[in-house]
Amino acid sequence: MSDKRPVVVYGVSGYTGRLVCEYLREYRIPFIAAGRDKARVQEVVDKIPGIENADYEVVEVEHTVEALTELFRGTRFVSNMVGPFIKYGGEVVEACLAAGCHYSDTTGEQDWVMLAQERWGARFAEKNLLLAPGIAHMYTTGEIAAQLCLEHPGLDTLDILVLFGGLPTYASTQTIFTILKAKWHYLEQNQYVEWPHETKFEVVVPGQHGTALALPWGGTSHPVWFKNDPRVANCKVAAGVFARTVMEGVVATVKMYEENIKPLPLDQQEIELGKIAASIQAGMPPRENPRVNTSVDSVHASGPLGRAHCVIHGNCNYKQTGLLQAYAAYSLLQTPPKKVGFASGCQAFGHRELLGQLRSFGLVSKPILTVQD
Repeated sequence: MSDKRPVVVYGVSGYTGRLVCEYLREYRIPFIAAGRDKARVQEVVDKIPGIENADYEVVEVEHTVEALTELFRGTRFVSNMVGPFIKYGGEVVEACLAAGCHYSDTTGEQDWVMLAQERWGARFAEKNLLLAPGIAHMYTTGEIAAQLCLEHPGLDTLDILVLFGGLPTYASTQTIFTILKAKWHYLEQNQYVEWPHETKFEVVVPGQHGTALALPWGGTSHPVWFKNDPRVANCKVAAGVFARTVMEGVVATVKMYEENIKPLPLDQQEIELGKIAASIQAGMPPRENPRVNTSVDSVHASGPLGRAHCVIHGNCNYKQTGLLQAYAAYSLLQTPPKKVGFASGCQAFGHRELLGQLRSFGLVSKPILTVQD
């Protein structure tokens, strides 16, 4: 039995990585906080509340398969925060496979989720390892609501809405602009159908009289997770922040990309999109305030003769992400996942189990579920 700390959080210099470490401390799980700049990681870790009571170490590591494999060997679970994942995730997944440990990340990149499933899903399953990209509030909390609806037979269509208060972090902003270069898909009769990039939605906010502006948000992970679910034939997702001005800015940027940046060579596209992303969110955002940073995950599920609607009101969406990642580690250190290979958070750990964790830490309220048979 290795005496190495069993969990690695890779990419702790960012906002979400810090929160994952914070909740690992809550679960009393020893961890390695790793990144490409040890001093920067140490600076972030030093600011974690109660870190003096945690069992951890800070490690600097090169972003190569070889260096990461050496770091991961002897550990059990890697929580990867280094995105955009379509650019940097491959080395981490390959290192996990070589080292024999479970993998998860917080991706919002549908193309990365598809690639992970296609390239590594079967290989992880052969080794009884979990490959779970996208365990995060914007995907997992909505998936919990969808799974609660699907407990009622005869529903085959999911209409998912995810909204949150606040601004995306630096890493999330980088992801938003990275996915502009990708194709976005929804699920229709069990087939992927491409969204036009200029698609936008005027959505009704559950529990309010007002509406909000939402986007396909790159397609999200949900259509990929549900494509092989025999209960589901159709899945569409709309997502965004409550602040309409922010969403209008994103819509304008998408239009500008289509008209001015898309015709450029790919390398030049990355440079121009990086400049825009950095100008929008270049620093560490303030710690979330539960009175301000609220979230709503709403799912309408329907079938030929039935309807269900589930709403989960919550707060601090990045804290939800940190908790979900930490609970994944906590669960995997004690018991095998419910599904190995490529799997969502709910498929790997159970939607009611994840809901229980979110509720026990005060991050979501009791779901509001209405069913019409």
